[in-house]
Order: sequence, then structure tokens, then C-alpha cells
Amino acid sequence: MHDNIIYSIVVPLYNEELVINESYKRLKEVMNTTHENYEIIFINDGSIDKTRQLTEELCLNDKNLKLINFSRNFGHQCAITAGMENASGEAIIVIDADLQDPPEVMLEMIKKWKQGYDVVYGKRAKREGESFFKKFTARSFYRLLKNVTSIDIPVDTGDFRLIDRKVCNTLNSLPERNRYVRGLVSWVGYKQTFVEFVRHERFAGDSKYPLKKMLKLAFDGITSFSYKPLIISSYLGGISLTIGFISIIVNIINNVLSKTNILNIGFAISIDFIMFGFLLSCMGIIGQYLGRIFDESKARPNYIIENIVTSRKDDD
Repeated sequence: MHDNIIYSIVVPLYNEELVINESYKRLKEVMNTTHENYEIIFINDGSIDKTRQLTEELCLNDKNLKLINFSRNFGHQCAITAGMENASGEAIIVIDADLQDPPEVMLEMIKKWKQGYDVVYGKRAKREGESFFKKFTARSFYRLLKNVTSIDIPVDTGDFRLIDRKVCNTLNSLPERNRYVRGLVSWVGYKQTFVEFVRHERFAGDSKYPLKKMLKLAFDGITSFSYKPLIISSYLGGISLTIGFISIIVNIINNVLSKTNILNIGFAISIDFIMFGFLLSCMGIIGQYLGRIFDESKARPNYIIENIVTSRKDDD
């Protein structure tokens, strides 16, 4: 690997056998135009297809490449974390392999970095090839997160961004396990800006963020940077208690005025459902925070590296 690396490109991989060759080609084409030293770090997050084999073949013949193989699947945010912790460049760029985020945008990020910005994130002006449900839920989540957190997390952004070495060092020093990287980048501060781009349809393959993973990422983002859900649970408890008292008073008054018993079993069960629904919702919110505390207390590593593959070629 070259000394004096200027750029480290961090690329998480999970079952990307259909796109890895094209992704590598596009990344190389873009970075070669900088005429500066760079490295591309692929992180194989426990892929079960041919991603590992294909990427190892690329790495063995290109001294600008490095492949980090996890012992199993640890998740996208852990893969990004591993890339940042093993990057050597003065500027680190995180980009997915699916080519939805165009590699050519990295050149615009580099220009902003050279102008003195420490963080340059990609802001999606348009999202192509995604369903209405995907666009709606993503848009709603970003705006919800912005409203419930005390820090300014930019809307319509993902993990596609450039960060300066000092920002990377700060992020690497943070000890938390359940990492929401894009939120942490906003939390650490420094001089930040953005470049807008059109997010393309996947080059090939399927999304690696199904609804289940999207929900987990959403919970990680909210519980990492906001205590407001705990406050909301208190309000829900108060509302539930108020509804219960009002229902009792209304029924007593009706019984006295009409001399009939309207407090039947169905009505009582309905009130119970409301009360228990609020109660269980509050317990679920609290459980999310307790689960995070439990994970942090175990102090397990974010990931385990099985091996690192680099080129067989000697540096020039």
C-alpha cells in the first residue's frame, strides 16, 4: 500500500456479488482522476454469496485495495465503524457498493473538503427506483428524528459522506456499542456542509435494508440521541389514567340519572384494553433504553475481524 494516503474509501459489503465488480470499476475510475494516493477498504459483513471470493480476487491484484472479513454478520453500522477504524487516509469517504450513491459525487465532496470543511455529507435531492412506501417512511423518519433529538441531524441524508481525519479520530474514540454513525457525525460537530445529488436505482440485487432493519436503525437513531420518548410515555400514562377516571365518573352519573346499569362487561373490557395498551407501549419504550444500557454494560466489541486481505504486489 502507498504511504501518505490522502483518501480512504470505506465500502461495506453484504451479499453484493452482482455489483462488486462494477462498483470497484467505478470507484477506481473516479479516484484515479484525483492523481492522489488513496485506498479502498471493503468490509465483508458476513456475506453468504460469492462476495468474499470475488472481492479477494480484486484485492490480490490491486495494491490500493484492502478487504476486511468479519467472522459473521454484525450489521451495516458496525461495518462502517470497522472501515473508519482501519482507515489511514486524511479524508475518509463512506459509500455503499450498490451504486445508488454515485461515486462521481465523491469528487464534489473532496472539493468541499479542500475548501476547509471537516464533514461533507450527501443530501438526496431525488430518489430513483424506490417504492412510495420506502420514500414515505424514509422521509417521515428523518423528520421525526430531527424533531425529537436535541442535535441537528440533516434530513434526507444517509451514511454517504466525507469526514476529515480529526473527525474520524473523534468518532473512533467514542465507546458506545449501538452506533448510529450519521447521528454521531452530527453530534461531534466541526465544520459541516453538504452536496446534493440524485440517488439512483440499485445497479443490481436487492436492498439490504428490509423493513425489520429499517425499524432497528430508526430505534437506534431515536434512542441514541433523544429522551423524549420517555417523556411521551409519561404523558401516555397520564392520558390513560385520565381516561379511566373520566369513564368511571361518566358511568356513575349515567347510572344515577337513568337508573340503568350501562357498565357492562364489553365496556369494561374496552377500558382495560386502552389502559393495558398504553401501559405496554410505555414499557416497550422504556425497554428500548434498558436494552441499550444492557448492551453497553456487556462491553463486547462492535465486530470481530476474521482476516484482512491485501495485495500480493509489492509497493512501487
